[in-house]
Amino acid sequence: MSRFFEYAGELENAVMILHGEKAHSRYFGEDTFKLLCGDNKELLIVDGASHCDLYDNLDKIPMDRIAQFFSKWMPAE
Repeated sequence: MSRFFEYAGELENAVMILHGEKAHSRYFGEDTFKLLCGDNKELLIVDGASHCDLYDNLDKIPMDRIAQFFSKWMPAE
């Protein structure tokens, strides 16, 4: 695993990892999620989505789930 991820277990802030089901890099997100501690973490795998779908395919991007996560863990003050 890349050195970039070796400190993932030290993160205390809320983290959402979002990947497409068909993304070639999906395993990076899943492996990193396993290293995260705390209850303020979420792994969201989007059914049928590729990596690129999550950049600009508004039919695939789960805006409601992202908004829920931010509202719960990073509410506006």
